Amino acid sequence: QVELVESGGGLAQPGGSLRLSCAASGFTFSNYVMSWARQAPGKGVEWVSGIYSDGSGPYYADSVKGRFTISRDNAKNTLYLQMNNLKPEDTALYYCLTGVGVSLRQVHEYDYWGQGTQVTVSS
Repeated sequence: QVELVESGGGLAQPGGSLRLSCAASGFTFSNYVMSWARQAPGKGVEWVSGIYSDGSGPYYADSVKGRFTISRDNAKNTLYLQMNNLKPEDTALYYCLTGVGVSLRQVHEYDYWGQGTQVTVSS
């Protein structure tokens, strides 16, 4: 079965960096679009970034453009999110997503979600 396992979250200071990873299994990773989404306390889920199966794109929400970088290693079945210049408003539970026939930015269309990894940005 499809499994997505995020890691790499933690506590960072404003201006700091974190690198999230998502280990995928149970499907042919190289054939699927992948995205990151996040949910801050008391807010809805926000799509953050996405990348197509061949690595094309990638695409970012305006809130993270220029600070976050998504990448994938199809040989390792792993998705990454490098987060630089972190801000307190980046504090959220971050999810790895995949699906078939999805519209990249529409989180409700994704079929599979990981359990999430918590990112907290605070001094």
